[in-house]
Amino acid sequence: MDPQLAELAAKVAALEKSSAMANTINIEVYYFWATALMVIIHAGFLAYEMGASRAKNVLATGIKNILAFGFIVPTFYFFGWWIYLAFPNGFMPSADGDAGLPWAMAMGPNLSDNATGVFWAAFTLFAATTASIFSGAVIERIKMTGFVILAILLGSVVWILGAAWGWHPTGWLTVQWGYHDFGCAGIVHLIAASFAVGVLLNLGPRIGKFNADGTANDLAAHNVPMILIGLMLIIVGFFGFLAACVIMVGGDQWTNIYGQPITLSAIAFNTLMAFAGGIIGAWALTRDPFWMMSGGLAGIIAAAAGLDFYYPPLAFLIGCFAGGTISYVHSLVLKLKIDDAVGAFAVHGWSGIVSLVACGIFCSGYPNVGDMPPVTFTGQMVGLIVCLALGFIPGYVVSLFLKVARLLRVPDEAQLMGLDLAKVPVKAYPEGHNSLALHPAE
Repeated sequence: MDPQLAELAAKVAALEKSSAMANTINIEVYYFWATALMVIIHAGFLAYEMGASRAKNVLATGIKNILAFGFIVPTFYFFGWWIYLAFPNGFMPSADGDAGLPWAMAMGPNLSDNATGVFWAAFTLFAATTASIFSGAVIERIKMTGFVILAILLGSVVWILGAAWGWHPTGWLTVQWGYHDFGCAGIVHLIAASFAVGVLLNLGPRIGKFNADGTANDLAAHNVPMILIGLMLIIVGFFGFLAACVIMVGGDQWTNIYGQPITLSAIAFNTLMAFAGGIIGAWALTRDPFWMMSGGLAGIIAAAAGLDFYYPPLAFLIGCFAGGTISYVHSLVLKLKIDDAVGAFAVHGWSGIVSLVACGIFCSGYPNVGDMPPVTFTGQMVGLIVCLALGFIPGYVVSLFLKVARLLRVPDEAQLMGLDLAKVPVKAYPEGHNSLALHPAE
């Protein structure tokens, strides 16, 4: 070969190698910072749930959220990631899970695999989000031991099993039914909310929540501004959550988890439009700032399943519907004498249902990659039923065992005294607080 041609070929090969490395680094950095942004979700849940508690329980609520995060990270490392890789076909594990075992080469500081830890971190933050959704529903009366057991079960076993089935390119819900859930409306939100309902049936209401005739009393939050700020922080973190739901192929093409081509423009348009729609829908029907901010979150969840495909005005309308209906759904939950302290089922469960149904209606017929069936309404309804059952059944059964073992509910005396005084060695408000002074035993 001509020496000049050989030199030119060597330079081209070097440039191609350099470009490939740059693309790899860009992808890793993208997911690293998307994951970092997702931590803001948990700052939001921390503020939101502490604000929703009465002053006598605020630190106990905060400790519960912090512990959920602390326990989810190691348990997801030791077995959660393995479940995702091993169980896409059902309850029988496959050898693919070996790559997720804690002693696998990719699960350590292996310089030949820079990506696994970053992807694991993103999924771990998803897992912690499910525990945070559940934790708000059960504030002010759950024992810490029982809560930690349930949080680990939900975050490192239950939801990731659902993800293996319906948020994995070879998951049976996808391969057999064409299930589509871009933003995890069913896989994260509906599963977590259904799990919470199963636990609440055994946990029971807070003391004083319901009267003898079944009517509900308002056990008022001690800091509504903190709730609103917390909810807004969750929205900020949601942009990281949704950013981590896309995959860059070859450095020049974005796809969803199912391999279908998408654009970040769709995510940007539809996330903001659904958020705004949820706020407006809740404002139009309640004028309540709590439900307005909750409505914004519900709007994004309600559009999440088809967020990658919707025309922005459609995402806005879906968000409006979800935001406008969540307060009524919460009222129905209360009529069933279920004390969901922050409206977790209404915001996450109901919006998850709306999301899967809407995707089944408006995305029906959208083609999947390869030989997988297209998105269908039937497939979305199968996924909806699976998510409901996968959340509710283990939540109810395991919490029933914990109830029998007296590990589920704090004693009535501790509830009346306040969990902070009974369980926490420091004071949230050492200079006093009006709600404590006026209602010490509420």
